[in-house]
Amino acid sequence: MRKHLVFGFVTAAFLGTAIACVTSPETGRTQLSLVPESQMTQLGAQAYQETLSKSKVSKNAALNKEVAEIGRRIAQASGVDYDWEFTVIDEPQTVNAFCLPGGKVAVYTGIIPVAKNNAALAAVMGHEVAHAVLRHSGERMSQQMVMQMGLAATTLTFSDSKYKNTIAGLLGVGAQFGIALPFSRYHESEADRVGLEYMAKAGYDPREAVGLWERMGAMGGGSRPPEILSTHPDPARRAKELGQHMPKALSLYQSSPLRSATKSL
Repeated sequence: MRKHLVFGFVTAAFLGTAIACVTSPETGRTQLSLVPESQMTQLGAQAYQETLSKSKVSKNAALNKEVAEIGRRIAQASGVDYDWEFTVIDEPQTVNAFCLPGGKVAVYTGIIPVAKNNAALAAVMGHEVAHAVLRHSGERMSQQMVMQMGLAATTLTFSDSKYKNTIAGLLGVGAQFGIALPFSRYHESEADRVGLEYMAKAGYDPREAVGLWERMGAMGGGSRPPEILSTHPDPARRAKELGQHMPKALSLYQSSPLRSATKSL
């Protein structure tokens, strides 16, 4: 009886996930989408406001203006009509930026010295905007839901086994290293490539993206975990892969009516 229940559970989950697949117009890749975009946008807006309420928003008028201008141009290049917002958070120790579903972008001041110029910062922001446009957050949430369904079905199957906890633990580890982490790294690489095109279309020199990731790699020293254990690809790999996509990006940059000189931040 239990096996029939498990089979039915797994079959229903499989059919549900198959129906919930969509094709990304940006990449042509099939993506799992169990969470409506409207719900992800609402969650993104809530998380954004909560983050800003707990953070020190920068009062540097010149930096705020530059970030808003870069963001506006990249958002326009993406062609997606979100309710875009761009905020600078004054945290010099945080070398990061993020874009939540629905186009809510924050840039931490700690990344400014690493970026060094507006084009490298455009590479950062293009990457983050690409995450939102490609709906990576919704895809990751959908993936987690499927993994949880699979683990629940396995737990039910082996509920009478004295090794059920060990089995569930091993499957959890396998899902993490065999599915979740590689998929996260794939998202990062995909956002790098699409973001590179966005910054080029927006008139920022895409060659600065390679230098950005070379500098990011130099920051890590020997403390960086092996790539297989990380959610992000190695910075050196990212710089190399961006170089491989450079011919198309340079073509977009050369034809961009917004093309402008690179300037220091």
